[in-house]
This record gives sequence, C-alpha cells and structure tokens, in this order.
Amino acid sequence: MTDICITDWDDAYANAAHIQGAEHYPDRWAADAKAFRTDWTGKELDIVYGNKERLRLDLFYPEVTSKGLVVFVHGGYWLRFDKSYWSHFAHGALKHGWTVCLPSYELSPAADIAEITKQIGVAIGVAGERVRGPIRLSGHSAGGHLVTRMLCADTPLVTSLVERLEKTVSISGLHDLRPLRNTRMNEHFKLTETGATSESAALQKPISTCPVTAWVGAEERPEFIRQSRLLAEAWANATVHIDPEKHHFDVIDGLLDANSDLTRTLVSG
Repeated sequence: MTDICITDWDDAYANAAHIQGAEHYPDRWAADAKAFRTDWTGKELDIVYGNKERLRLDLFYPEVTSKGLVVFVHGGYWLRFDKSYWSHFAHGALKHGWTVCLPSYELSPAADIAEITKQIGVAIGVAGERVRGPIRLSGHSAGGHLVTRMLCADTPLVTSLVERLEKTVSISGLHDLRPLRNTRMNEHFKLTETGATSESAALQKPISTCPVTAWVGAEERPEFIRQSRLLAEAWANATVHIDPEKHHFDVIDGLLDANSDLTRTLVSG
C-alpha cells in the first residue's frame, strides 16, 4: 500500500495531533459559517434530497447570473461535521459568479462509505436539477474522496450529470482507502479489503476525462501527500498540486478568497 514503513497507522492519519491550535478550528469554522449564512442574501437552506434527517443541502447564489454549479463536500473522516461548518467557503466561487452547493450526508457508522458515496451522487443530482450549466466538484479530505468517486466507472451520477462535469478539485483527498483498515477508525467504517478497494478512486478507472487536481498542503501528514500523488499517477486526467506552508486544516482557506490560486483553479478555464 505504500513504500514507507508505517507502524502506527492511527498516527499516520491523525491530523489534529500535528497541528498547533487544532482544537480551535471547528468552533471558528462554525462561527464564520453562521455569520456567512446570515449575511449572504441569495440562498436556499436545508433543501431535502433524501429520507434521512441529515440528507439536506444548501445552495448559495451569486449576485450575478450564475455560470453553473460548484459543489463543496465537507470532510471529517465520514465521521463528523455537517454542512453548517463550511458555508463561508462558498465565498470565492460565488464572487466568480458560480452557484455553490454544500451537502450534508449521513455519518459512519450509521451509513457505510459506499452508501455515503451514493448519497452525494443524489445530492449533486438534486442540485443539478435546480442549477443549469456546467458542474465543478470540490471536497476536502473525506469530501475529496467523495468527489473523485463521482468520476469513477461505477459513479452514482446519471450520464447527463457526468456530461456536465467540467473540473474537479479534490483537496487533501483520500483515494486509497485500504490503509484505513489498519486504523481504529475502521471500527466505525467496517471496511473489508473488497469494500476498501471498490471505494478507492485511485484503484478504479475514471469514467470522465474531466480534469482533476489533487490539491494538498505541503505541511500535511505524509500519507495525505502520498494519497494525492497516487491519484495523479493512477489517472491520466489528474495532476497534483502541493500548496506551500499549508496543513490539513488551513489548506482549504483559499476557497475564501476569490483571487487565490485554489479558487482560480476550481472556477477558471
């Protein structure tokens, strides 16, 4: 699974333990997201896309005619958080004239990762019915995994949606889930070797030639850098970008800024 000898897989995937002040990030995200939802006027919140309580999405509309749909799928190892922590990260794309969708999804162990993948496919479909034009996908960490899964041969997206996919930016994504079987988190995931393989984008063939950028911070855990490089090696339509001086929690900050390299990579071209 890797050419590096790892003896402590929990530490290999432990982000907060290696980030100074990590404990403050969730409260800061939640407060900034709440303020953004209050201030941004063009929005539809808690749109139902399934029959479970967490299957809701938010849409934020730009102040000009929409160019299309950007989807941002949150991370948290499929175990924590929801859309309410991330609303403000729509800002950069909104300023470029894109409508932004942020979905919640069921968390593990209530849903396994394969089921969460299907839920995100449904969420994109519901948002795509409401917003015309091309679709661009982005996601962070577990969300980075979920958006690249939309491009695999067994995508849950219908053909008409796949044809609208224009670009994907997977931020600190997980593209080979087999190592997670060695972590305590697998008590929740219950990944088998077969299940981990089928849910690993880097082990699947892409169904679309949609360009993919595997974006990762230079200060992240080595496993996350390896995971991004792995996708770029496996898929001809994927490239890797290593963001200097960024760690797992601040690597997404570029989405706040319309002029950042991250936002421009997502919305330009």
